[in-house]
Amino acid sequence: MIMVDTSSLNENQMRSVRWGNGPVLIRAGPGSGKTEVLLHRISRIIKKTNSESFLILCLTFTNNAASEMQRRVNGMVPSAQERTLITTFHSFSTRILRQHGSHVGLRPDFTILSQKDDRIAILDDAIQKTRASHSMINFNGEQLLPCVDLLLNEGVTRDGAVGYLNSRKITNARVIGTIYSKYRHLMIERNEMDFGGLVAEASDFLQKKQAIRELIHSIYPYICVDEFQDTNLAQHQILRSIVNPSSRNLFLVADDDQVIYWWRGTSLDGARQFLSHYNMKILDLPESYRCPPKVIEIANKLISNNPSHDCSKPNLISRKIDCTGVVQVKSFKTIHDECDWIASDIERKPRKTRFDCAVLARNRKMLKCVIEALENRGVACHLAGRRDEFVSEPLKWLHSILQLANSRKHDYEQLRRACDSFSALVGTTMEAKEVILESEAGDGDYLRAWQQIALQKSRHSDTVRLLKESMLGLIDRLDYTQFIEASFRWFEHTRAEYESEKAVWREIASEITRDNGDDISLNTLLQEFALRSKEPPVPKDAVICHTIHGSKGLEFDHVYLAGLVEGELPIRFSLTNNYNDYAMQEERRLCFVAITRSQRRLTMTFSRDTSKPSRFLAEMGCIGRDGGSVVKMG
Repeated sequence: MIMVDTSSLNENQMRSVRWGNGPVLIRAGPGSGKTEVLLHRISRIIKKTNSESFLILCLTFTNNAASEMQRRVNGMVPSAQERTLITTFHSFSTRILRQHGSHVGLRPDFTILSQKDDRIAILDDAIQKTRASHSMINFNGEQLLPCVDLLLNEGVTRDGAVGYLNSRKITNARVIGTIYSKYRHLMIERNEMDFGGLVAEASDFLQKKQAIRELIHSIYPYICVDEFQDTNLAQHQILRSIVNPSSRNLFLVADDDQVIYWWRGTSLDGARQFLSHYNMKILDLPESYRCPPKVIEIANKLISNNPSHDCSKPNLISRKIDCTGVVQVKSFKTIHDECDWIASDIERKPRKTRFDCAVLARNRKMLKCVIEALENRGVACHLAGRRDEFVSEPLKWLHSILQLANSRKHDYEQLRRACDSFSALVGTTMEAKEVILESEAGDGDYLRAWQQIALQKSRHSDTVRLLKESMLGLIDRLDYTQFIEASFRWFEHTRAEYESEKAVWREIASEITRDNGDDISLNTLLQEFALRSKEPPVPKDAVICHTIHGSKGLEFDHVYLAGLVEGELPIRFSLTNNYNDYAMQEERRLCFVAITRSQRRLTMTFSRDTSKPSRFLAEMGCIGRDGGSVVKMG
């Protein structure tokens, strides 16, 4: 019999874990142990159904979170690896399209576009094709891309785009709707997908194919969603399709006070409409085991100012033991003084404890100012952020060559990147137009033509050996595993800096193999690589610097929240835009997220040279309503 230890759970957590069948929302505040509850819930279902073979699907938002949850649940239940799929919405959508995309004209080896320029190029093409019937188009792909992202995030179909835009009184609705439809058609035609398109196409497909929906219902009778408040309407459509309408076993974990991704299409209204559709039962987890009492006190004060805050929701309660905690606010004359003080305060800490510190700010500009101050004092620091592409020449080259091996013909951008990186690595000049001419003289295969041109330009024996032997295995047999290892050996002779990204490559490849098995196709490998961040690990003992959006889900002993002035947090947009009230509420939630990253100490700073102190400081009771009398609590 499988035994799962639940002795560490409190009463509210146990009530959530023991939930039976049907839809339920676990309303979990910051540091309330929501991940622990989710994992125990999954473990309990496996324990009760040990003789059955169905899978439990758990959807979350980052591959790192999914991998960590899978690792932890595997440790709790030996059979969890075979009984669970813990993944992201985008990875799940990719699986659906890989298996069933042929029904909409998409081949399994489709390419996922992670670079903005690639998407703009296709959108420009769609605009050009639309000019045949609408000549008065005075915008380009880069200008229109945010609107396309909005339509994708809202789950708007090709046929429904014009009506959607008209209902919102958007100028040129018919033209934009036509371009949007052509953009999505071009993606399918070229066997490519962008991130938003993955979810949108999977959603469209599932809504039309009842047989596939019923198959998913039988495979995944229990579905869990972490951080449900971060979902958009397109993701809601996915959930409605994959949740069995008879049993409705949907287990959501969320906090409506942490809705902070409006540009991704997340909204309180959309989430609440979804909950209403399922008539969700609500269970609360108000106890925070992360934040000290003083942090919880000001967090409760702050978020209560939001008109959208649910008054029926219990206030957060701190269960942090052996930690009184300190909250302090520091005022400075200039931004330079503010950043220098933060750097000096961190510098005074023992080196081995600095990695427990984090500097948070609304934007990267403020963080770069703090980083400059830290570096001036010789303090190691790291600006965190998602990285969609490799930046070292060896890994840029390897990734682009594998992409060419997968697509073979007419992927100009990958061809250009392969030529540029190879030129940098071997000290030659290789241009895409040379390869295109060579390919046109043959069978049109860009990779085979690239190899021929590269051989003509190569003088070093190690390079020639790689191109003659290992690359032929890739070209003729798609033996990508042998080619990757040969490439890493070749990189050692190039003397290029790539060690940190080599570690990232190895880690991502290991995760993909663990999730998909050893014998995976090249297209699956590349699709999964596209979905993961290529950010290198944080250097040892470095102070991490995060935008507030990027810090969500993390926690640190000492949090420095910098730049708390009007126009920064809250951002200027929320002060002047017609949607002032909604935007201001999201800014307040953003501040709430920032301060609740703190496990022990919270330091908030502002300078008076450009603007007034943030209104949020007064709402928290940390300064007087007139912007004066800075206080220290705790």
